Amino acid sequence: MDNFTFDLPTNIHLGNGLFNKTADYISNVTDGSKVLLVTDEGMEKIGLADKLLKQLEKNGFEVKLFTKVVPNPKDADCAEGGEAARSFETDCIVALGGGSVIDAAKAIAVLQIHGGMPQDYAGRGNVPGPVKPLVAIPTTAGTGAEVTRSSVITDTKRKIKFTIKDVRIAPAAAIIDPELTYGLPASLTASTGMDALVHAIEAYTCKLSNPVSDGLAIQAMKHIYPNLRQAVEDGANEEARYQMMTGSTIAGMAFSHADVASVHCMAEAIGGLYDTPHGVANSMFLPYIIEFNAEADTYKHAEIARTLGIAGEKESDSAAAAALVKEVKQLAKDIKIPSFSSLMEARIEDFDYLAKSSFENGSTPSNAREISEEDYKNLFYKAFKEKL
Repeated sequence: MDNFTFDLPTNIHLGNGLFNKTADYISNVTDGSKVLLVTDEGMEKIGLADKLLKQLEKNGFEVKLFTKVVPNPKDADCAEGGEAARSFETDCIVALGGGSVIDAAKAIAVLQIHGGMPQDYAGRGNVPGPVKPLVAIPTTAGTGAEVTRSSVITDTKRKIKFTIKDVRIAPAAAIIDPELTYGLPASLTASTGMDALVHAIEAYTCKLSNPVSDGLAIQAMKHIYPNLRQAVEDGANEEARYQMMTGSTIAGMAFSHADVASVHCMAEAIGGLYDTPHGVANSMFLPYIIEFNAEADTYKHAEIARTLGIAGEKESDSAAAAALVKEVKQLAKDIKIPSFSSLMEARIEDFDYLAKSSFENGSTPSNAREISEEDYKNLFYKAFKEKL
């Protein structure tokens, strides 16, 4: 009977059309008028950034646009964003985009007030004081970053990812509008959707899980799993899009109050070295970690299979866990998740480095089964040899 703490500093606003009320939600978290809008070139190209900018200006806000965010956000870009926020005397930061944009905005919020580089705040609880309020508007159903207190940034010199974990960087408000995902390509819907599923599964099975995070994780899976194939096959399916967005957010709440585990450790290792998109990287390794971990906690993996209808109530725990592994592999195949070996940059010569990087990740101790550097190396080999 372990003690645990649950707090959610983010006001969640979820529903179709809520993007059009962004100005109202910003007014709820700041009395100031200067907004730094952090986004990326993709949001600019499709006109969504401009639409938001005009909405905010119409409602009396002075807006500065910062678009220098790329997948797997880079430390130097965040530093530049921090300087932009500081010189503008920003009152509120608004993040419009996927997890990379939201993570970058969190780091920018820290650097605006406290200076330095993102690396200075790596680890848990190292942000020394308050930051300006952040409003997150996710445009993918995947990372759950809109409700987490984590920011994952790439150290460009060392080619590794590191995480800033602090309740101070949790968004003050999250505006979750499923309509923003209607135009997502099938490949992006697939990888971000699997990312959300990874969050739910790892939150439920990791060693830092607790009764509240377990409930959230299971609920997230119930939204994500039955709708992921449909969302990929028919991106205009409003119900599937709504369910995916809801599940992604709930999964974010789950893992931010528990932890992720070795899927993320491996994904962040190749993301740091190869700049592989995070959702794709997570998707590649999920089946192999489930198979590895099920030996240590067969019951919880079996419960996932039963909850999702993958296995029957009368099946043994071992049979149910095996059915889960089989179905996750089939799901990845059905929605065309690329295999690890399909990455042009992936090389066997890198596996020692990747295993070391994975093992040194702060979430390795949270993995359901004790895992060594050699285990990681073997898993990289297994994923590389076997095509999903």
